[in-house]
Amino acid sequence: MDEKDILSLISNGENAAVEFKQSAIKPDQLAKEMVAFSNTQGGTILLGIEDSGQLVGVVGNLNYEEWSMNVARNNVVPAIELVCNEYQIQGKRIIALQIPKGKDRPYQTLSGKYLVRIGSTNRQATQPELMRLFQQAGFFHYDLTSVERTSFKDINLTAVDQYFSRYNIDFSQESEGEKVRLLQNTDILNANGKATVGGLTIFGINPQRYLPNASISFAHFQGKNIGDTLIDKQIIDGTLPNQIDRAVAILKNNIQKPSTIKGAKRVDTHQTYEDAVFRELVTNACVHRNYALTGAAIRIFLFANRMEFISPGRLPNTVTIEKLKVGVSFAINPVIVKFMENLRYIDKIGRGLPMVYQAAKSLGKQIEFKEVGEEFRVVLEL
Repeated sequence: MDEKDILSLISNGENAAVEFKQSAIKPDQLAKEMVAFSNTQGGTILLGIEDSGQLVGVVGNLNYEEWSMNVARNNVVPAIELVCNEYQIQGKRIIALQIPKGKDRPYQTLSGKYLVRIGSTNRQATQPELMRLFQQAGFFHYDLTSVERTSFKDINLTAVDQYFSRYNIDFSQESEGEKVRLLQNTDILNANGKATVGGLTIFGINPQRYLPNASISFAHFQGKNIGDTLIDKQIIDGTLPNQIDRAVAILKNNIQKPSTIKGAKRVDTHQTYEDAVFRELVTNACVHRNYALTGAAIRIFLFANRMEFISPGRLPNTVTIEKLKVGVSFAINPVIVKFMENLRYIDKIGRGLPMVYQAAKSLGKQIEFKEVGEEFRVVLEL
């Protein structure tokens, strides 16, 4: 950043990515700001600025780079990395501490507080927020948790029998006790006989009875905006394999393919994507969404010029947008990934999104991967 960038940050005031502090801030106070930014999306702390935005500067001969590095190392657990720069602005000495989105989230203060940045303030993480932080770090997998009020009776044993037949196991001929043991050993049921989130979404008789938002909402708009005329709208539920197959079929039926007659054949006049592209994007949304986010379903929007695939949940700590393009992946839902790989919906070696990226590029189309709030979004130009 240069002086112009700093002045721009100051003029916009404190927000989700910027915090003003005077030079008299104590290490524990600064650590709270660092923890909140690291647990959220990162940000910049400007020392020598009043809350009002007035430049007062820092005073004394303190080496702020060394001091801030020590705070980040000794007052934040685990330690974080930051960038410290000093500026002379309007005759005032201003210190800018740039805090990145943490790779080792969740972070806490020495007093054990997990803080997150909400707007221009910091607050202690709620239980759901903390759970998501641990989930993104890979310390906790929500698809392994049990679903209340479920039991052996909520599992489609015919689907399970077909699954186990791949391994030469005649599940239908086993005793009920042995069936339960097999279901528990494969994480379809937990030790108490309740269905796991992963087991219910793959093999459940009616998954939406207990997980109402484990579904896909599809909408086809005539124009380029959500406010335009709605052509088609559907809720796609059932197990994940069923959702994926139905969603791809619905997309194919809704996408117009301009064509002309040449001789005795109808020939497409507009290049479009192979079915594998749509299948990959739907599968990716289903397999990698955050099922801990209640009240949020996967959404697929079809517009005149693009498609949007919106999946609840952010990327894991170590995964970036750029890494996705080259095939770096991380299993947020390892149970679901295991079953979907065995059912041949994914190959688990990270070839899916790079294939989609190259397919768009070969057609001269734009594709965008981005995080918006608590959602991951893929925008595919048509």
